[in-house]
Amino acid sequence: MTPSLPAGGLPRRAQVVGTGLIGGSVAAALRKSGWHVTGRDAVDQRSQRALELGCVDAVGTDPQATFCVVAVPPGQLSRQVAVALADTEDAGAVVTDTGSVKTPVARAVADPRYVPGHPMAGSEQDGIDGANPDMFAGAVWALTPNEATDDDCLRVCRAVLTGFGSDVVTMTPQRHDALVAVVSHVPHLAAATLMCLADDRALDDAPLLRLAAGGFRDMTRIAAGHPGVWLDICGENRDAIVNVLDELTERLSHMREVVAAADREGLRAVLTQARRARTNLPSRYVRPQELVEVRVPIPDRKGQIAGITMLAADCDVNVADIEVAHSPEGAHGVLVLVVARTDAQRFLAALAGQGYHPTTRELA
Repeated sequence: MTPSLPAGGLPRRAQVVGTGLIGGSVAAALRKSGWHVTGRDAVDQRSQRALELGCVDAVGTDPQATFCVVAVPPGQLSRQVAVALADTEDAGAVVTDTGSVKTPVARAVADPRYVPGHPMAGSEQDGIDGANPDMFAGAVWALTPNEATDDDCLRVCRAVLTGFGSDVVTMTPQRHDALVAVVSHVPHLAAATLMCLADDRALDDAPLLRLAAGGFRDMTRIAAGHPGVWLDICGENRDAIVNVLDELTERLSHMREVVAAADREGLRAVLTQARRARTNLPSRYVRPQELVEVRVPIPDRKGQIAGITMLAADCDVNVADIEVAHSPEGAHGVLVLVVARTDAQRFLAALAGQGYHPTTRELA
């Protein structure tokens, strides 16, 4: 059975496993998008609280759910994803997750209906009481299909998540883990280290933390994250994190040498590069006139959507929307991707380099 988004009179039923901060926010976002949401948690009080707050419609397991999100700590992810797949009676039901480390679970669960995922969003608040249905609006949500993932399940999952306003990016699980070590995991450890440094210094100089201004608070905000979650993350993504910590140590050593030598030009070069990179962090395109359709004829073969969306990520091309027009004759179809007009030519060249024959069309 080919999965599809519920439409017309069909029920839009979702299951959320784990009703903490992220799971509760996913549940609230699904409800806001018109889904009937059932939630469950290993701690009954959390799921009951999710019901009280209106994040879910019911507590328990919904075998008729057509979309399921597993939001549990990394160490529990593989087992809970397998349970969620077994619990769904609909042969087209899609299961995804919110774990921040993807390689272990992508290797452990080989099911066409499973789409590994990771929303790059969060809050300093802990637990279901911090749940926010708008948490994922404008946030990047990575999808990391494995070799077993069905293309149509990937498409359905992507459509649901973009319905939250998420910027969905597709890549391999291994690449995801290497990249989040740089932009998420090591920054958290660096913030925690800096916060501990200040805390230890404050033991001898009480006014120190009173001097902590906006810059210090911004840099260390993520250190307020729940420690238990990070124990799992550092265990699951240890090799990538250690590699990035080694590189960061080298760069800090270089910075120390530049400062110690009063090397103004060397310091200016580092600070200028950092400022340029920070200023040019990517932003989303929101105006329709900035978008164009890229239409790619594809064979009806497994992995086509995943491969093309990964190519888009490689080219730093944001895919605002995606759909497949299946041909009634033969084993072919057309993959339609909506991308920024300014990115279209770069994407077309990359597609042509991979043997595709894409065309563009103005949005209707």
